[in-house]
Order: sequence, then C-alpha cells, then structure tokens
Amino acid sequence: MLESGSRVGPYEVIERLGAGGMGEVYRARDSRLNREVALKILPAAFAGDVDRMARFEREAQVLASLNHPHISALHGLEESGPVRALVMELVEGPTLADKIETGAMPVEDVVAIGRQMAEALEYAHEHGVVRRSIGCLRSRRRVCDG
Repeated sequence: MLESGSRVGPYEVIERLGAGGMGEVYRARDSRLNREVALKILPAAFAGDVDRMARFEREAQVLASLNHPHISALHGLEESGPVRALVMELVEGPTLADKIETGAMPVEDVVAIGRQMAEALEYAHEHGVVRRSIGCLRSRRRVCDG
C-alpha cells in the first residue's frame, strides 16, 4: 500500500480509492500537467510474476485502444522502481456501492446506470474486449471501484 505523499514518477499519491484482483487504485496529482488522475498499482507481490506482468501490460494496451464516454481513459503506463501503474482518468463521484449503501435507488437511476454499463460493455465487445470485471466502466455521475 502506498502512503499519501509518496511518488510514482511525476505522480504524487493523495489517497487510496479502492482495490481489486489486479491492484490498488489511488487518487494522485500529476505534477507535469497539474491535474488529478487515478493510479492503478500492480501489487509488489505480482511484479516478479511474468504472467501477471504480461496481463497488466495487456490491460494497458486494451484500455489505450478504447475511446468511449463510459470507459475510463488511459493516460499512460508508469514505472518507478519496482512500482508499475496504469495512469487513468479520474472520475469524481460516489461509487455504485456508495449509492447502494444509502438505500434503495430510484428505478430511473438504476435503469440509467445499467444502460451506461451495457453501452460500455457492448462497445468493448465490438472491439474484441471481454471484461472479467467492470471496474474501468463508469457512469457520468460516479466513479467505479477500479
């Protein structure tokens, strides 16, 4: 886990946003372009695993090939010492889990979010991408867990 204030290349870590099977996601400040981004960090335990490194790099290539309003944009791939990170668009707002925790959502919101996710999945599938998770898909009103 990275600490607030630590650096990955030109990116200063602000806070941890979440974690998934392939890494942890952090809010970070891009010192070159003066913007906030999301950093998806490959766990250090995986850095020596050739298969996982190849999968991580394939994910970067796949994300770079997609351009859709409900799929987070990839800005780059960063290596800093043993740390490898995907530099991604940061989408502000509560996660879907946050929305669910607050209670029942209006049907219109559920339908809108479902439609956005389906559109993103359809676009990805049309471009030969099959996702095992939907962490990089997003709604205009929220950020996914990464």
